[in-house]
Amino acid sequence: MKKTLLLILWAPLCCFAQKYVGGDISLLPTYIEHGANYKDKDGKKISDMLVFLKEQGMNTMRVRLFVDPSNATDKEKGEGVRQDLEYVKALGKQIKDAGLSFMLDFHYSDTWADPSHQTLPQEFQMVNTPAYEYIYTYTKASLEALVEAGATPDFIQIGNEISFGMLWDGCKVTANSAWTAYKDDNWSSLATALKNAGKACREICPNAKIIIHTEQCANNPTLDVAFFKRIKDNEVDYDIIGTSYYPYYKGRVSSLDKGLTQLETNFPEKKIMIVETGCTYHYKMGDEDKQYYPLTYEGQRQFTEDLITMLNKHQNVNGLFWWFLEANEYGLDWNTKRVTDEWYNASLFDNETGRALPALYELKNFANGSSGINEVRGKMSEGRDDKYYDLNGRQVKTPRKGIYILNGKKVIVR
Repeated sequence: MKKTLLLILWAPLCCFAQKYVGGDISLLPTYIEHGANYKDKDGKKISDMLVFLKEQGMNTMRVRLFVDPSNATDKEKGEGVRQDLEYVKALGKQIKDAGLSFMLDFHYSDTWADPSHQTLPQEFQMVNTPAYEYIYTYTKASLEALVEAGATPDFIQIGNEISFGMLWDGCKVTANSAWTAYKDDNWSSLATALKNAGKACREICPNAKIIIHTEQCANNPTLDVAFFKRIKDNEVDYDIIGTSYYPYYKGRVSSLDKGLTQLETNFPEKKIMIVETGCTYHYKMGDEDKQYYPLTYEGQRQFTEDLITMLNKHQNVNGLFWWFLEANEYGLDWNTKRVTDEWYNASLFDNETGRALPALYELKNFANGSSGINEVRGKMSEGRDDKYYDLNGRQVKTPRKGIYILNGKKVIVR
């Protein structure tokens, strides 16, 4: 007969690791200013969006920050590039005043920063200081302004999708021909830039968690692991690995699952957040061969359920954020008051009705829904506390090696 050794950890359920769920709402003030009509799933008008999102179980909102978006092209402005420091100060304070956590996303550019674009902002070009050094001055001044405005970030991304570096060209890094490792070019400069940005974060917002955000986890996890090994080798200070995941660009949920496992295996000390995700409910997006879900409300909801089910199997994953959650052109005069030049049909509101979509109500299951610790609490209150549960609240009939919940306490099975 197999013997099971239990080591009881005297920790109440309330001590389980906090999870963070929400979305990027960078254009919300603009939509509201232009008269967008937001409704819940039943068609009732939403009077306060932040209160509504909090009521649906969300606890953290993300906002991007550009250095000087007035320098962006008309096309980029038409895509939503407008978040300067004054804009972010106001929105960040609204988020904090609503009792939500605030994630700040430094783009370190006047426009979009992503794997294809990391354009050096004009301000960085006008000073007689290398960009990898001036980033400290800029980051520190920005954070000081936010703190003074009552918008202290709880999470800070030092760069956006920087798998190939940032502040190009001085801090641009490149992969080898097989896309399995990196060449040595510019890694010293990139590491210095990240260290200087992180130094400013620690000085001005010592309680904030620092996120380094890449986007290769699902489609090329080997390169993603190589990136964070370089970060570790260069002794860059940070707390959380952030990644982007869009099925229509990056592949199936199972691909992300495998990539997350590789990150957890190589960096078990780090938490991981999906800081950007999304799935369309209408019209195709991305690659033609990656349309895995029907272009319907239910298809978007099913993606969200599948994603959360998978993420809740990963103990190191503690964050999930929907990108462009707030997109909603309903109620706007398209000729005079449009917010963007094209509708974005992967938001959590229908552009044609203004109603919240089913996927929005699904997100709470990542942080505290039926698949989480709350379910264990409920079963304990009903007297059914003699079963083993994993850390996501699922009953386990035959526990193997690992950490479980038994009789309201954490136990280790060896």
